Amino acid sequence: MRLNKFISETGMSSRREADGWIESGRVSVNGQVATLGTKVEEGDVVCVDGRRIGAAKHHVYIALNKPVGVTSTTERDVPGNIVDFVGHRERIFPIGRLDKDSEGLILLTNHGDIVNGILRSENDHEKEYIVTVDRPVTPIFLNGMASGVRILGTVTKPCRIRRTGPATFHIILTQGLNRQIRRMCSFFGYKVVRLQRVRIMNIELGGLRTGQWRELTAAEVKGLIKEVDSG
Repeated sequence: MRLNKFISETGMSSRREADGWIESGRVSVNGQVATLGTKVEEGDVVCVDGRRIGAAKHHVYIALNKPVGVTSTTERDVPGNIVDFVGHRERIFPIGRLDKDSEGLILLTNHGDIVNGILRSENDHEKEYIVTVDRPVTPIFLNGMASGVRILGTVTKPCRIRRTGPATFHIILTQGLNRQIRRMCSFFGYKVVRLQRVRIMNIELGGLRTGQWRELTAAEVKGLIKEVDSG
């Protein structure tokens, strides 16, 4: 692991700040003054200003089936905030948002680098939803949604959509505009009755019950990181 990454993952600083410390000679590895690009192995002694710093933080990755009414914010003074709802011992934060009126899969972590990678819209990471609307789904509606809809001063990216019932459909987006699906439906005169996210990239909601959360498996984390790195 690169030294600046090691330092940032202890929570002491960002990578950029760590680079500044290294350049100014404040960091040593096994008693030797470090340089930019120095690699750190397990068991190495890393010191900043002569004081040893701890091991890299253990990364936590959580999948939550968020209920309606829980707000995707880390602001603890907001009633129903997601951090208090989960109540994890680590300081975690949501990856992206799922609006208060929606339910389903949302990921939380303490790993800042992966959050940045997932949130970069140009990476085209897939998110899948099941949506129920207030009237029958028509071919014209499906085609219009799939082709792109003008909302928020832009046109949404083409998406994959299929009807699954008289008033329900599955939709796969590669964007995360504010209340995107609700705004897209509204453009065609539809009102969303229920919106549930069931997949984010390689992570599926599966049988996780409403309000429950679980740690991601090692395979899921590996696949998540691979998708982010390839984006």
